[in-house]
Amino acid sequence: MTETDRRGALRAGAGLAVAGALTAGCAASGSAPAAHRTAPARPPAAKAPRAAPAPRRFPGLPDQIAHSPRGRPQVALTFHGQGDPATARSLLAIAEKADARITVLAVGSWLDEHPGLARRILDGGHDLGNHTQHHRTINAMSEADAYAEITGCADRLRRLTGSIGTWFRPSRAETATPLVAGLARRAGYPHVLSYDVDSLDFTSPGAQAVTRKITSEVRAGSVVSLHFGYADTVAALPAVLEELDHRGLRAVTTTELLT
Repeated sequence: MTETDRRGALRAGAGLAVAGALTAGCAASGSAPAAHRTAPARPPAAKAPRAAPAPRRFPGLPDQIAHSPRGRPQVALTFHGQGDPATARSLLAIAEKADARITVLAVGSWLDEHPGLARRILDGGHDLGNHTQHHRTINAMSEADAYAEITGCADRLRRLTGSIGTWFRPSRAETATPLVAGLARRAGYPHVLSYDVDSLDFTSPGAQAVTRKITSEVRAGSVVSLHFGYADTVAALPAVLEELDHRGLRAVTTTELLT
């Protein structure tokens, strides 16, 4: 605003104030009716976020799923949700730029530190699931401790999104023991999500090694294990998505892969 505009606004404001004072004076003296007062308009109420999708059973599929039998040219890139949130956001952006969708199995303590990422993942059209509360070796835990790990993360997902998440994956294990699989069912997850391609990105072997590992093993229906929090994964993802596209394979959510 220029000095001339500012002075004009001040003069206009002063004029309104004087007029208001005169009106009030007239009303007080009884020579004019009091000004009609209206209640200020209320802003429209913000819409509550839509509840996230819930787990579902896929009839005919095993309790622990590592590969889709559907036969379509699709794969599921699944990420263990933990680590630097900037890395997570970079991976989400890379996937979305390529029109790919992923599945994130979030660690509950990570969501405690970065609660906004739960909605960010869902708003990007991705699946969001449960990877236990503290990412400990769940298959070696007692029944009570293992169940607390599963339900602890489920409770955080429900609080943040309205759902316990679409999938459960055991922490520090490719598959769940029968005990842990049963505890997951009790908590509301009909299936345990495993994988048939391990990128080994958590060993930090370099982006080219991550790309080679995935592209040498992936096929239609594959479920690929990756991780948030590793620079090699960020660097490898564009090349992985490009190679999938070259082969006619589309990266989709696990739910879409199995539906």
